[in-house]
Amino acid sequence: MDFMQILALVIPAAIYAAAPLILTGLGGLFSERAGVVNIGLEGLMVVGAFTGIVVTLTLEGMGVGPASTWIALVAAILIGALFSLFHAVASITFRADQIVSGVALNFLAVGLTVFIVRLLYNKGQTDAIRNRIYRFDVPVLSDIPIIGPLFFANAYITSYIALALVFVVYYVVYYTPFGLRLRSVGEHPMAADTMGIHVNKMRYIAVMLSGAFAGLGGAIFAVTVAGNFSGTTIVGQGFMALAALIFGKWNPLGVMGAALFFGLAQALSITGQQIPGLANIPSVFLLIAPYVLTILALAGFVGRADAPKAIGKPYVKGSR
Repeated sequence: MDFMQILALVIPAAIYAAAPLILTGLGGLFSERAGVVNIGLEGLMVVGAFTGIVVTLTLEGMGVGPASTWIALVAAILIGALFSLFHAVASITFRADQIVSGVALNFLAVGLTVFIVRLLYNKGQTDAIRNRIYRFDVPVLSDIPIIGPLFFANAYITSYIALALVFVVYYVVYYTPFGLRLRSVGEHPMAADTMGIHVNKMRYIAVMLSGAFAGLGGAIFAVTVAGNFSGTTIVGQGFMALAALIFGKWNPLGVMGAALFFGLAQALSITGQQIPGLANIPSVFLLIAPYVLTILALAGFVGRADAPKAIGKPYVKGSR
């Protein structure tokens, strides 16, 4: 296997592994830019994965066909946004500790979804969906020498959607009035309130957006990689997305870069046994590599990253 063959194996795998992390990280960016810590990204991905699979299976049973998967992705966005309200109400309205609220959301998501799966299917996991999103070669672009096989062959359309949303979110956050209000309530909520911005309303919107993006990220992982749902479908990807958010310094482009880095680590853990030089490494070391890199990234960059100044601080009108 030559160098180009190795790249053609690893890079597409890295991009598709990064897509759910990118989407979930973008969701966390909305929430944390508004000043609300969202440790619950893992739970929101679980709910999105659950919704994506269950809705797809239900629609397949009704004879909907390939469109069932795309309808399920939309459903995951809506359910993720609604489920995030648990965190929003607790942390914004009742001013509960945001870390504790996010952790509780993670436990609630896993327990509730596994309970419903057992209730619906009388077993610990769902059946496999038939209409998964599969890889494809982009016409014309995949034929470009060198670049084509790396970035436009053997790819998922959801990966391109995730990458496109990075630039959409970047524009929204930095070049629109909504983005300015979002950042202002995360940096100096009292000043924003003085200017007539409803701080808690903006934070509710931001947390719901985080739920929508994380729900979509979880659903995309489920319908592309997993194919079914169980309590172990999402195992740490939400925390990796949170690490990508911090590693990327709460910037959409930084989130994309960090997610691609973690996606590369995941891709190597999947394809390592096919690559000369890595084939002799015990598979367990390759499997834990993404999580080790997550810990190292957090250890190296937390404290250096410039977080929004009001992050984690509940806002009470008139408080200083």
